[in-house]
Amino acid sequence: MNFLTDYSWLVWLGLILVFLIVEMATLEFTFLMIAIGSLGGLASGLLGLPWWAQIIIAGIVALLLLLVVKPALIRRLRKGADDAKTLLDALVGMKAIALGDFENGTGQVKLAVGETWTAKLADNSKAKVVEGETLEVVQIDGATAVVTLIGKAAK
Repeated sequence: MNFLTDYSWLVWLGLILVFLIVEMATLEFTFLMIAIGSLGGLASGLLGLPWWAQIIIAGIVALLLLLVVKPALIRRLRKGADDAKTLLDALVGMKAIALGDFENGTGQVKLAVGETWTAKLADNSKAKVVEGETLEVVQIDGATAVVTLIGKAAK
């Protein structure tokens, strides 16, 4: 009695369980495809194929699923997804008003949404920015808005 041959179904069930648990943690469908491939290995073991054939069948099934089914599944799930910008991405391109004169290329701005942010000039220049000038956010660097000057202050 060879343990690997007689109890391969237990090994496959264990692998399927582990792969499904990992899939629940990652939610990217990779381990789901590997678990289904392992199901193919389990089925071939129940049909009496040797352990090396079970591994080959499991690998082929998992590989086909990863290359064919997973990309189509992800495309299908993302179809019709909301492309609206969220969080920091929504701040890029937003107008801002300088709350005071910039010193050494840094200062405070009030964004169009009403938030006050620390800002620095995008080109690291020492350009003169005075209170009330209009700026545009081109990037968010940590907690700093990187801005460019687009308008002069109305005085």
